Amino acid sequence: MTKVSAKLAGNSRAEMAFYWLGRNLCVWFCRLYLRMTVEGLENVPKDGAFVVAPVHRSNIDTPIIAIVTKRRLRYMGKDSLWKKPAFAWMLSALGGFPVTRGSADREALKRCIEVLQGGEPLVLFPEGERKAGPTVQPLFDGAAYVASKAGVPLLPVGIAGSEGVMPKGAKFIHPKKVHVVIGKLIEIEGAGTSRVPRAALREATESLHTELQLVMDRAAARIER
Repeated sequence: MTKVSAKLAGNSRAEMAFYWLGRNLCVWFCRLYLRMTVEGLENVPKDGAFVVAPVHRSNIDTPIIAIVTKRRLRYMGKDSLWKKPAFAWMLSALGGFPVTRGSADREALKRCIEVLQGGEPLVLFPEGERKAGPTVQPLFDGAAYVASKAGVPLLPVGIAGSEGVMPKGAKFIHPKKVHVVIGKLIEIEGAGTSRVPRAALREATESLHTELQLVMDRAAARIER
């Protein structure tokens, strides 16, 4: 196992059981406290890797995304969080893997691709940091790039209500309704080949932006009923 592979590990029986417990607690908390509902689960692949690409309006979005699949989802985290062994074990079991803060983007991308090549779904917020409002902001092309290099599709996810649940700077979780809409998979032309044309990446990112706005609007309309 390579040094990078070792950092991405976390597949022991105990770790998988811990993820199952944590995931179910998050989902049931969101369903009960936030009255969370979801549509589009039929669009989620039952096996194989894919990139989950949600909109991002709140820190609560991360546990909300657990509703997408019962399979373990993987997330990037700054490596300083992995300093204490017990906490590092918990983070890895919950799907996290460390990326050095301030390092070249290629390191983070390499680790994301390795996760996908290992067959697990990966969560990447294509807007980058948390945004505000109902309009999907310009996307970074990292999600499309990682998906293309790993030869996997993109799964757009719209979330409505999370900004009211825990807006930027909030210390408490407010019991406001949340609705999640999962869009259709986006396949990238030439994905998995040695070289994917830049035009294909731009087209995939544009398609992702369009689909994210659609699913976000649908989610918001459901909240407003």
